[in-house]
Amino acid sequence: MIEGLKAILSGDAMIPSQGFVDAWKKYFPQYGDNYIAEDWESDWGKLQYRRLEVEKKGPEIEEVPEVVLKHGKEANVLAGLFFPVSSKVFDQMPNLRIVGVSRAGVENVNVKEATKRGILVFNVKGRNAHAVSDFTVGMLLAEARNIARAHYAIKNGEWRKTFSNSDHIMELHDKTIGIIGFGYIGRLVAKKLSGFDMNTLVYDPYVSKEEIESLGYKKAELDELLRNSDFVTINARLTEENRNMIGEEQLRMMKKTAILINTGRAGLVDHDALIKALKEKWIAGAALDVFPVEPIEEDSPLLELDNVTLTTHIAGTTTEALTNSPYLLMEDISKFFKGENPRFIVNPEVLEDEGFKGWFSQFKR
Repeated sequence: MIEGLKAILSGDAMIPSQGFVDAWKKYFPQYGDNYIAEDWESDWGKLQYRRLEVEKKGPEIEEVPEVVLKHGKEANVLAGLFFPVSSKVFDQMPNLRIVGVSRAGVENVNVKEATKRGILVFNVKGRNAHAVSDFTVGMLLAEARNIARAHYAIKNGEWRKTFSNSDHIMELHDKTIGIIGFGYIGRLVAKKLSGFDMNTLVYDPYVSKEEIESLGYKKAELDELLRNSDFVTINARLTEENRNMIGEEQLRMMKKTAILINTGRAGLVDHDALIKALKEKWIAGAALDVFPVEPIEEDSPLLELDNVTLTTHIAGTTTEALTNSPYLLMEDISKFFKGENPRFIVNPEVLEDEGFKGWFSQFKR
């Protein structure tokens, strides 16, 4: 039996703390009530702003949450969704050894500092992969077939039949989809669009040609993908290396009839270049679920354009994606303690840290 653990379980407006409590009790019933559970940010609008700022600037911009100041000294497990885990939080939690976030991204965790201090970080890769891949297909269809624009027109008393792309409205059959990023989400997008009998090009420098071809797709360099695709979907994670990877030069490579879909991160696309491309019709259209500033600015030029579909950063928000993710996180941490093979360790080098090994040795049977 594992003893001596105390957890801080932090929820928010997207996943309340009770979701983490229920998952904790399911996978660690032997701990009883040895946890503190609070919501970090329970206001939905504020959460959306704060989490985006943290994703752009890192967790160090946030002050140490009150729950850490009150209860952090004894806790050695910290779990949440968007809770900012900074070096300042580590300073207040001298016994912390496990950090878990129930999302794929770890932008809200100072992983470098955690690794330096011998703190093992878990995330949940692919927790919203079905949600985002479903949404990507929906956005592609909405922009290509003017679904949202027709709906808006009817709601406003107009029976609209003519659109900016009326001269080149495409069926998906036998067209080429270019997928940028071939992780959990990109692979599901490819699989789901294969039902439309589309040709698939994949750009991902971290996935081998053999692996991509074994799934029936073609690996391509970015330039090749952009020049030959009728639809381009961005499903990559944002890093400093790929920031603004789609800029003016890349947009000018695309077909004039092509559509760009971004359900990944706004920072992957040069926002000003994309607005120019849409205004001047270098490409036919775009579908965007992510923006540099959220909520979108009231004076954004995108709001005046007729060849773009906009949604409110909701691609990953389904009931299943939200409610299941704390369970996936706790299950993986539980596997680690049981000596099984966890899937979601972010910084495995910590397993060789002497301090961590000394602490963890008390749990080995």
